[in-house]
Amino acid sequence: MKAIVQEKYGSPRDVLTLREISKPVVGDDEVLVRVRAAAVHADLWHAVTGRPYSWRLMLGLRAPKRPVPGTDIAGVVESVGARVTRFKSGDEVFGQTLRRFGLSNAGAFAEYASAPEQSLAWKPHNVTFEQAASVPSSGYIAFANLRHLQDDMEGQRVLVNGAGGGVGTIALQMLKARGAHVTAVDAGPKLAMLQSLGADKTIDYTRTNFLEHGIRYDLIFDIASNFSLQECRRALKSAGLLVWIGHEHYGRAKGGPILGRGFPQMFRLMARSIFGDPNLPKMKFPPVIPSLNESMAALRDFMAEGKLVPWVERTYPLECAVEAFRALEEGTVLGKVVLAPSGS
Repeated sequence: MKAIVQEKYGSPRDVLTLREISKPVVGDDEVLVRVRAAAVHADLWHAVTGRPYSWRLMLGLRAPKRPVPGTDIAGVVESVGARVTRFKSGDEVFGQTLRRFGLSNAGAFAEYASAPEQSLAWKPHNVTFEQAASVPSSGYIAFANLRHLQDDMEGQRVLVNGAGGGVGTIALQMLKARGAHVTAVDAGPKLAMLQSLGADKTIDYTRTNFLEHGIRYDLIFDIASNFSLQECRRALKSAGLLVWIGHEHYGRAKGGPILGRGFPQMFRLMARSIFGDPNLPKMKFPPVIPSLNESMAALRDFMAEGKLVPWVERTYPLECAVEAFRALEEGTVLGKVVLAPSGS
């Protein structure tokens, strides 16, 4: 089968190649999927480049532990392991090729991929394979950080900072489904898309700083994470919550090549959340991390009910993985981009 292979860390154009390799052999609790689409998302950029360097503790110190990148797939079941009971050959599925959510190469950028049964769900009939493949990682992040908020958010004002990417477009729709009034912040070319997904108000961050509007929100869902805690406090109500996702902006965020910005900032936020700081906004961290099985089932239901319409800007052939990563790095992608193996 054809697959994208990575044997070292570096720029996607330098380390990703298309090769013929053997099909994966599935274990007893695994499913072999003929991949129809595989998502390209921000975490994969870290897996390919090995940056920040601290992430290599999870990925492999000198080279990736697994040579084929990718984690998020949608496709058709080819065969199942001896202990698999939920799926059979011919079923249309989507999900992750990992056993638990995390940072790793996991074989998705190929014509066939193996995945644990527990990490897959049936693909709803009202979405395409490309749309379904775009959901697992981004949807998991949004779902994990929103699931413990109240179901009825009618009358609450919410701001999503960095709403135009994979996580943001899904979080926006989840918040709208709860009845919240949502302000979406991103670059001008993405605002029409955000309005079509239900945003009540949009702000072009290249023209306007939302902190200067004088509006206070019940919740700021901060994906871009380009403001300090003190700055965000100015835009939150006294009892408002800040959900901080964090983004390394493909190596452009300030923080250094070893730890980057994400880990140090997360440690600071967790410490302040635990010990309290009256001068800073309240932080929201998921008290219980959901399993992939739980999150994929919830995301399947959201899509089936029409509450989540995944936005895929472009589908690239598998051999154009480098171009797909380049689009991510440029920061202009609306929603997500995916790869489609030609043999599918």
